[in-house]
Amino acid sequence: MNDPIASLIARLLAERWLPREDRAVRQVLVDADLRDDLDRRLAAAGLRLLEHPYAAHVAVGIARAQESEVFGHGDAWAASNLSLGRDAIALLVVLWALLVLPKRQRQIARQEGERQHEQEQMFAEMKPVPVGSDMVEPLNERTLLADFADRLGGKGRVQMSLGTLQRHGFIVRRRERIHEGPLLDLAFDYERIASRVMDGALAHVIDEARASQANAPEAPVDERMDEANEEQADV
Repeated sequence: MNDPIASLIARLLAERWLPREDRAVRQVLVDADLRDDLDRRLAAAGLRLLEHPYAAHVAVGIARAQESEVFGHGDAWAASNLSLGRDAIALLVVLWALLVLPKRQRQIARQEGERQHEQEQMFAEMKPVPVGSDMVEPLNERTLLADFADRLGGKGRVQMSLGTLQRHGFIVRRRERIHEGPLLDLAFDYERIASRVMDGALAHVIDEARASQANAPEAPVDERMDEANEEQADV
């Protein structure tokens, strides 16, 4: 018996994330009945769908009602079920603030500008929300190390954390550049976290880091690097 919702849940659990353009994902996001069925089945297993209108991928996460049971262990609180240390979590927050926050701000500004333009044109067609990671420049890895290594346990520790975050799909590293991975945009609740980052103690540090990234020289690229090496860098 064909069960598209069961198949979608199985694929999300097996593959960990799916692109928003996936046929089954699109159907769930536009069909209210299918979405209700998906949410109900996920909730029965203590899970929820992680998605955002501006994110390029979707995934599954722990339902908020089950977070305490899953992540709370006595006096400790595990930040995730990925066994990420505090320094890796701190680096993840920094990367989210440097890659996702500026992208989201540009997405919202662009969408609001298009909406205002559409109001002036009665029959204007609705344009899709831009979701690509190309809306923000990748981070210079050397500059990131210079700005944050001392705060996050040293360069060696940061390099190890970058490797861990890449393996989990939060980032992609190419030629000394750090790009947004499929899970980075889903790692935090934008509505809850954005104001804390922009208005909190991290705001000054992030502003300095963005200025450093803007002034950073281009990393040298070895033009002789073949396709095999480039593929290996993305794994």
